[in-house]
Amino acid sequence: MSDPISIKPAEIAEIFRSTGAFLEGHFQLSSGLHSPNYMQCAKVLQYPEHGELFAKALAAKLAATKPTAVFAPALGGILVGYELASALGVRSIFAERVDGKMTLRRGQELSKGDRLVLCEDVVTTGKSIKEIEALAIESGAEVVAMAAIVDRSGGKWALSKPLTSLLAMELVTHDPAKCPLCASGSQVTKPGSRPTAG
Repeated sequence: MSDPISIKPAEIAEIFRSTGAFLEGHFQLSSGLHSPNYMQCAKVLQYPEHGELFAKALAAKLAATKPTAVFAPALGGILVGYELASALGVRSIFAERVDGKMTLRRGQELSKGDRLVLCEDVVTTGKSIKEIEALAIESGAEVVAMAAIVDRSGGKWALSKPLTSLLAMELVTHDPAKCPLCASGSQVTKPGSRPTAG
C-alpha cells in the first residue's frame, strides 16, 4: 500500500470549490430529487493529483479491512475505484449498467474468495452501491467496506455497512412537485450519468 495520508474535510471542500466541482444552480439528481447544489466529481478528477490524494486518504482508513479488490459502479465510481485499488495494492473491478441493470462485463469476475470495498465518488441515496452489493452477494464475495469521497446524504443512506468518506455534507433536496426552484421558473439541468428515477 502507498504511504498513508490524512486530509481534513475543509481541505477536500476547498479542492472541490477551487476546481469548479461544487456547482450551484438547479439540478435534477439521479434519485429524481432537485437540488440547488451538485458535486461534480468529474471536474475535480480531471486533475490526477487530486484523485491520488483522495484515494490515499481513503486507503489509510480502509487498510485494516484487508480487501482483495475495490468494486465500483460505472461511471462515477470507476476513476475513484481505480485510484483506491492502486493505493491499497489490490484489483480494481467495475460494473456497468446494461438495460438498466448493473452488470459485470469485459471479462471482469468476482469470486467467493474476494473481500470487496465498494466505492463511489459521491453517495446521496446509496442506490448504485446497493446495486453492486447485490452483484457481490450473488457471486459469493464478501463486502468488507463501503467508501466514497463525498457523503452528501446527511447520514440518511441505508447501507449494510458504515460508509467511509472524506467529506460529509447534507445538501438541500426537493421533491420535484414541491421544488421552489421550479416554482420560481428556474430551468433544471441533469448533470449526472445515471438515468434519473421516475
